[in-house]
Amino acid sequence: MNIDTKYHGTVAVKEEDIIHFPHGLPGFADEKRFVLLPLADTPFVILQSVETPALGFVLIEPFSYFPTYEFELDEATVEQLNIESERDVAVYVILTVADPFHETTANLQAPVVINVHKRLGKQVILTNPPYKTKHRLFPEKVAT
Repeated sequence: MNIDTKYHGTVAVKEEDIIHFPHGLPGFADEKRFVLLPLADTPFVILQSVETPALGFVLIEPFSYFPTYEFELDEATVEQLNIESERDVAVYVILTVADPFHETTANLQAPVVINVHKRLGKQVILTNPPYKTKHRLFPEKVAT
């Protein structure tokens, strides 16, 4: 099927590529079907709504940028996503893209967790973590 997207225009997606978010995303409870679309020649991907073209979130895999980032999923999330092992899981974080770009931040307090085999996803809001909703993606520039 073809879908209209925020960043890629019209793209063809396969039904098996759709990730189901049974409870939607915080603030977007009715948005339950998304696809991941790579952003050309970057480490970023777009979590694009299948239903709403204007709804696309810029994501990154956080561990390359934040090597000590870690959290544990609660049992309810493990069950909701039908996770059987760590190999089932992909983790992303939503970016707030800034201008200038080097001031872009990542929301480490609410990662997007996806069971890549079952195509189920959830944005998990971590309670009492050492993380905030705005962590700078790039370290402060070094003066030259």
